[in-house]
Amino acid sequence: MSTPTAELLKSPRLPLYVEELKRALALEKARRLRFCRETREDQKAEFINGEAIVNPPARLEHISAERFLIGLLSAYVDSRDLGCLGHEKMMISLTRNDYEPDICYFTKAKARRFKPSQTRFPAPDFIVEILSPSTAQTDRGVKFEDYAAHGVAEYWIVDAAKKTAEQYLLEHGEYRLAFSGKSGTLRSRAIKGLEIAVTALFERRAYGEALRRLLRRITPTSHR
Repeated sequence: MSTPTAELLKSPRLPLYVEELKRALALEKARRLRFCRETREDQKAEFINGEAIVNPPARLEHISAERFLIGLLSAYVDSRDLGCLGHEKMMISLTRNDYEPDICYFTKAKARRFKPSQTRFPAPDFIVEILSPSTAQTDRGVKFEDYAAHGVAEYWIVDAAKKTAEQYLLEHGEYRLAFSGKSGTLRSRAIKGLEIAVTALFERRAYGEALRRLLRRITPTSHR
């Protein structure tokens, strides 16, 4: 299969293209450094392919789905001391771009290297993006490609408007769709043993039942 790189290598203009790319990347690096200096803590901002993007306020359906999922993930990850769970304002800095995923998770082995004052983080093991009209194309496009390229083992795309969830697992450097639907159970590979009913992301009663069921499975720490 022909790739863009393979086609460029055949071109006699390759050295000219390389110089053009070097100039473009140098300008982009300067813009990225400015973005890092100027982004405020109260902004949800990302740097994607040379452009600083400030996301608009989220819809209530988006906020609710995020809150339910964070509640379930926090209860599971924290009770088992499985690692670090981040959301929204946790900046993920990859080779070219900087993202603030709705939810992300790092294994304990990776998280133990973090410092309390740290503000930028490497690729996590698990990411959730909740679609909104302004971000859907990016979540399914450049982020989908970038997360896979940087080894994010599992990627969930949640559509709060349609009340659906998709689960993608990284295999041989590319994402494979493992689950998609409005009902059923999401079984995580990156967060061992985690099982969440899709309806628990969108319905208050289902969320409450899922949380109670999850908490019942937590074994209390014994005291001597």
